[in-house]
Amino acid sequence: MREPGTEPIIKVSGLVNRFGNQTVHEGLDLDVWPGEILGVVGGSGTGKSVLMRSIIGLQHPAEGHIEVLGRSVMGGDTTQNQDLTRQWGVLFQGGALFSGLTVAENIQVPIREYFTLSQGLMDEIAAYKIAMVGLPPEAGPKYPSELSGGMKKRAALARALALDPRLLFLDEPTAGLDPIAADGFDTLIRTLAETMQLTVFLITHDLDTLHAICDRVAVIAEKRIIACGTVAELSRFDHPWVQEYFSGPRGRAAAIAQHHAPVEVG
Repeated sequence: MREPGTEPIIKVSGLVNRFGNQTVHEGLDLDVWPGEILGVVGGSGTGKSVLMRSIIGLQHPAEGHIEVLGRSVMGGDTTQNQDLTRQWGVLFQGGALFSGLTVAENIQVPIREYFTLSQGLMDEIAAYKIAMVGLPPEAGPKYPSELSGGMKKRAALARALALDPRLLFLDEPTAGLDPIAADGFDTLIRTLAETMQLTVFLITHDLDTLHAICDRVAVIAEKRIIACGTVAELSRFDHPWVQEYFSGPRGRAAAIAQHHAPVEVG
């Protein structure tokens, strides 16, 4: 339940993104609330990743306004931007780990960017983050090429969490994973969100993920957010793409699977 008077942790207003003659977003509005896991879906080419990159300052919109934690991400001096970017972690599609660095060294990259710490302390932090995402200690000295797909995703997640962020951005985190590994990753995200009090912005096409962990889902179509609500609410939304996505055969299968999922007893 959202507390009265709560302000959005991310507020996107009138966003316009263009690439040459192609307009990807035209007047896109979106609010993300503190503590929620927001799923973002849309067809191919609708600009899901462009929206995320705009929010974290990697894409400069043609028009519009974006606020994160009550501060504009558009413009500002380097010091102000660094203070803000420390508040979020990003897991890019595919993980984007540095192939020439070990897992531990990858995790230490953002720490080195903002702090001057002893190597011993950074090694301790990396080891803690490795354990946090469910990787064994021996993963630390390994290179990305020595890891399975699921382990790479967890290593990239550990790097995204290196600075104990308030916001976590995930771009297709379960893409390429088998169903068991994807389910384990979903459970990990939900657990971390609750224990670390994270707000999660999650781009995905995985219907199981939407059903399992997302509090709300925003749908991008027609260059804007056409609907935002729970999966149940969206399944009743009268739009051809939304109906096909949530009420088609795969959508029904995901809903049935979630409905019959075993209840954990603590």
